Amino acid sequence: MRLDTRSYKWKVNRSPIDVRTGNSVSSESELLILVDPDDREIGNLSKAECHDGDGVLHRAFSLFLFNDLGELLLQRRSAEKRLWPKYWSNTCCSHPRQGESMEMATARRLQQELNTAATLEFVYKFEYQAQFADQGSENELCWVYLGCLDGEATANDMEIAELRFASANELHREIDTVPERFTPWFRMEWQRLNEEFTERLAKFTS
Repeated sequence: MRLDTRSYKWKVNRSPIDVRTGNSVSSESELLILVDPDDREIGNLSKAECHDGDGVLHRAFSLFLFNDLGELLLQRRSAEKRLWPKYWSNTCCSHPRQGESMEMATARRLQQELNTAATLEFVYKFEYQAQFADQGSENELCWVYLGCLDGEATANDMEIAELRFASANELHREIDTVPERFTPWFRMEWQRLNEEFTERLAKFTS
């Protein structure tokens, strides 16, 4: 599998769209981007179908945003989520839609979920599959980013049940003690960031 791990940055600005708490920002019918293991686009499929059964490989992103104290913003997923409801996860996780670039998708989702903006730094891509009981699976080629929050974040309560900050040390202890509270992709990503991208991560946690 040949995946691009070159570093690049972009500024994600607030969109002019006024997305307030309580608005639904995604649909099971929206079309996601299907990819092969080398992240080449091969078609589109609804979000619902991408997550049925063992899942169909699709493009996704996962954002880790930190405050000025080096603490990571965590979100607890809404109870209405089909997969991993009420689990703790990293700042923002979602998918680009049909015809949407990653830059557009990350900007849209940060605005919709958290009414915020960030400067993002791409770190790596990886492929994973994880099943949630009989409700379906994630099967994603996921782009992982680090970044700094630009101002405050406000949760859209249709997507997020709770927000909190945690230091790297606090997070290590909690994941070691109660890993079942966290989404599987978040645990995989946090471990790899700490093992393979220590210096990149330290720029945000120090």
